[in-house]
Amino acid sequence: MSKTLKLAAGSLVVGVVVLGLKLLAWRMTGSIALYSDALESTVNVATAIAAILAVRLAERPADANHPYGHHKAEYVSAVLEGVMIVVAAILIMREAYSGLLAPKALDAPLEGLLVNGLASLINAAWCWLLITRGRQWRSPALLADGRHLLSDVVSSVGVTLGVLLAIVTGWAILDPLLAAIVALNILWSGWQVMKDSLGGLMDEAVPEKTLERIRGVISCEADGALEAHDLRTRQAGRVTFIDFHLVVPGQTLVSQAHDICDRIERALKAEIEDALVTIHVEPENKAKHSGIVVL
Repeated sequence: MSKTLKLAAGSLVVGVVVLGLKLLAWRMTGSIALYSDALESTVNVATAIAAILAVRLAERPADANHPYGHHKAEYVSAVLEGVMIVVAAILIMREAYSGLLAPKALDAPLEGLLVNGLASLINAAWCWLLITRGRQWRSPALLADGRHLLSDVVSSVGVTLGVLLAIVTGWAILDPLLAAIVALNILWSGWQVMKDSLGGLMDEAVPEKTLERIRGVISCEADGALEAHDLRTRQAGRVTFIDFHLVVPGQTLVSQAHDICDRIERALKAEIEDALVTIHVEPENKAKHSGIVVL
C-alpha cells in the first residue's frame, strides 16, 4: 500500500471517529448547529471512501486503454467531494429554516460542546497532515480532503462560540442562525474544491512560477540547440506533462540531437518531480526566433 493510499485510509478512520463524537454531541444537546456540524462529518466519511478508490485507481500504471495513465481519477474524486459538500449544505439549510420557525432551548449544552470540541481537535490535527502531505506529494484527492476538513474545523469553532453565546444570552434563535452560517461556509468550501479540480480536468497549465523553472532548465541544459518554442504544460494528479519543440542546427546528427534531449529530460525530471517530457526536434529552418533562448 502506497503512502498516499495509507493516508487516504487514515482519513476514513478519523472521519468515522469524528462523526461518532459529533453525533453524540448533537444527541446530548439537540442543537441544530451541532447537527449541521455532524452532517458535514458524514460527508467526510463518504468522501474519504471516494478518495481511497480514486487514489488506488490513479496509482495504476498506464495500459492500452489509458496510455497516459490514470492520474486524473483523483480530480474526479475531488469534484465528487465538492458536490457532496453542496448537498450537505442544502440539508443543513433545511434544518436551520425549521429551527428558525420554532427555536428551542438546548439540553446539556456544555457537555455536548466538550465532546464536539474533542472532535474538532482531532479534525484539526488530521487536516494539517492532509494538506501538508497533499502538497508535498501533489495529490489533488488528499488536498481536497484536507481543505474540506479545514472548513469543517473553522465552522466547528464558529458553532462552539455561537452555542456558548446562545447559552449565555438565552437567545435560542442563535442556534439555527449559526447552522445557516455553517451551511454558507460549507457551500463556499464546496465551490473552491470543485473549481480547483475542474481546472485539472480541463488541463490547465502549471502555475507561472513552475513554468519559469521549466523555461530556466531548458535554457540552461539545451547546449548544442538553437532555441525551444511551443512549450506546453498540464497537470494530472502528481504528474506534470511537459512538451515543446527543440530547434537544432541542420548538420546535427540524430544521435547528437538525442543526447541533447536526454540531457534536458534528466534535468527537468530532477527539477520537477514526476515530470513526463516529450521533445519534438526540428531543423534550424523551423526556428521561430521566439520562445526559450538557449544560453
